[in-house]
Amino acid sequence: MGQVTEHAAAKVNLTLQIRGKRSDGYHEVESLVLFADYGDTLSFESSETFSLFVDGPFAGALERSGNLIEKAALAYAERIGKTASGAFHLTKRLPVAAGIGGGSADAAAAFRLLKRHFGEPGSLSELVLAASKIGADIPACLMSSASIMTGIGEKLHPLPRLEPIPAILVNPMQPLPTAPVFRALVSDPLPDDFVGPEFPRLATSDDVIAYALAGSNDLEPPARSLLPVIDEVLALLEELPGVLLRRLSGSGPTCFAIFGNMHEAEDAVRMIAHKRPEWWVQAARLA
Repeated sequence: MGQVTEHAAAKVNLTLQIRGKRSDGYHEVESLVLFADYGDTLSFESSETFSLFVDGPFAGALERSGNLIEKAALAYAERIGKTASGAFHLTKRLPVAAGIGGGSADAAAAFRLLKRHFGEPGSLSELVLAASKIGADIPACLMSSASIMTGIGEKLHPLPRLEPIPAILVNPMQPLPTAPVFRALVSDPLPDDFVGPEFPRLATSDDVIAYALAGSNDLEPPARSLLPVIDEVLALLEELPGVLLRRLSGSGPTCFAIFGNMHEAEDAVRMIAHKRPEWWVQAARLA
């Protein structure tokens, strides 16, 4: 087997409701997530030892010691009873600590590559469980398709295949780690008798946009309090012609805006790049 490659798609939380803090210290979430046609690229070649080479515009922001790709390789090796091995090459195009699941997407891509190379000794649900032990977003990124996440993110409720939704992603180039945002969140305890929701049927992209418009991101207020530049990003997105929805993704600071067509999205990219050239902005299709 020669070199094989996987796309590590950016994850966008169109909604993110916090239902309460669980007795284990985690938060029960309900989040509609879509995936972009833009992201990192991870390649793999067989090797007797583990190695990771990183390039791309955001390579310098990635700390080798905390990279989830190595953790994924170690977890997969444990599953198949081998020593972690493989030569990985990551092209890092997504900002780090950005609220769009870049690290989780990279780890999920590593799991898919290792599955292709070594085979999968168990079921897909077992692989999802193994992935969730590394990071709550990794199971969704493993599938990289539209779904509603519940639990701490490990329970997935897939949606039908959607027509891609035109969007832009905007990051003010100031990282915002997830942990401080959750610490700043004011959340009631999850009731002992909590029962998960019954989801409406979201069969089309229009259904998804309507559902997102009726929802919110409960992490947006604490994120904005910790990093006020998010206010500026959202205000600029609100001014763009043709915007249907604008919101923070995940714990931020990346924000997104949805449009009726890609022409409007690409025009928006040019407008933001002109006004704030120091920001990262990218047009994408979400599905």
